[in-house]
Amino acid sequence: MHRAMPLYDATVPQTTKMLKNLSQWLDKAAVHAKAKGFDVAVLLSARLAPDQYPLLKQIQGACDAAKFAAARVAGKEPPKHPDTEQTWEEIRARINAVVSYLEGFKPEDFKDCDDRIVPLSFLPGKGAKAGNYLNEMALPNFYFHVVTAYAILRHNGVDVGKQDFIGSIELVDL
Repeated sequence: MHRAMPLYDATVPQTTKMLKNLSQWLDKAAVHAKAKGFDVAVLLSARLAPDQYPLLKQIQGACDAAKFAAARVAGKEPPKHPDTEQTWEEIRARINAVVSYLEGFKPEDFKDCDDRIVPLSFLPGKGAKAGNYLNEMALPNFYFHVVTAYAILRHNGVDVGKQDFIGSIELVDL
């Protein structure tokens, strides 16, 4: 059991869990594609609206949002991913790489980060306290991409539901 580090607890375990859930949705998508007789890679270009990113970019966005949230709050440099994935296998590898990166964080990495200022590259000369950055931008951005990926899969007939989205829950006896 680790000592409570609220910003760690809000970042690493949850984004890791959701990326693992996303990977499971992709497993279901592969089963769906096989059952319907189409190449699962077709789903990578699926989108909900003409002006919205396709599934591939939503997954890349979710991966980036997760790694950037953890790295920036902890004051570390995130790994670079050039967004060159084009295949089902490549995007699955991207998810796995980011999950492995996140699993390398420890609660101690978030010690004393409450007052850390996270620079906002899109607003030169501006930043946000780590907790505000996490709650007001990083996590909403992460969930935007995860939810959109889920919705694209669901819209295309993949058998995913609310429990697939939520995933496992750590239970205790009363």
